[in-house]
Amino acid sequence: MIEPLLLTTTRVSTFNEAGLLTGATGFFFERDDRLFVVTSRHVVFDKPTSHFPSRIEIELHTDASNLTRSIGLSILLYEDGKSVWRQGKDDAGEIDVAVIELDRSALPADVEMEAFTPAHLQRSLDEVEVGSSLLVVGFPLGFHDTLHHLPVVRQAAIASSFGLRFQGQGYFLTDARTHRGTSGAPVVMRSSEADKLPWKLLGVHSSRMDMGSRDQQQDESLGLNCAWYADILLTLTDPEASVEAVAPPAP
Repeated sequence: MIEPLLLTTTRVSTFNEAGLLTGATGFFFERDDRLFVVTSRHVVFDKPTSHFPSRIEIELHTDASNLTRSIGLSILLYEDGKSVWRQGKDDAGEIDVAVIELDRSALPADVEMEAFTPAHLQRSLDEVEVGSSLLVVGFPLGFHDTLHHLPVVRQAAIASSFGLRFQGQGYFLTDARTHRGTSGAPVVMRSSEADKLPWKLLGVHSSRMDMGSRDQQQDESLGLNCAWYADILLTLTDPEASVEAVAPPAP
């Protein structure tokens, strides 16, 4: 029996046409009858690093009884001159989360996956205490079970007051050892509710946090990370919500 949590998460590869650029993490989110893949916005578009992939590829299991079987599903990031992903912003600026709706007809007939739903979001913010134990599910530096195509998990803890926007931004802090490739990973907390997927989706891992003023020779990295509050997914998956579209970068 495979832990269902591991089947929520997929390896994301970014490409410029045929050229491989980077690796990251994504996860599945289902709302009504619509299915999305979620990742960090900077995975699909990032001006500061001039990272402008034209497509991504996600890995899908094709046989529940044999997880060694998988395929890569290619997803174009632009259509008719506009981005296919949905991203958001608030008064503090852009939110580092992106969602892409998947065409179910393009999925393998026997695809094996699990998806978070709105029911997995944490409704009562005062029930989550600072120091609460979390898991970050992803592909750090691309490392994973290459035979069964499954991610790995890292232990984490909530490192700032959950429910408050840290320094006015739409994220909270986690204390965990993370690496490149974890961007877009789900940040989850065990739930007491009886469910096939007994986890609360609290956030979307974005990046490591550090102090630009620290002495690189004497001071270690803080080991803290930012995770954007997962309730942004209710906005980004709402067909009636107004979300920003991005034009492809000029050649």
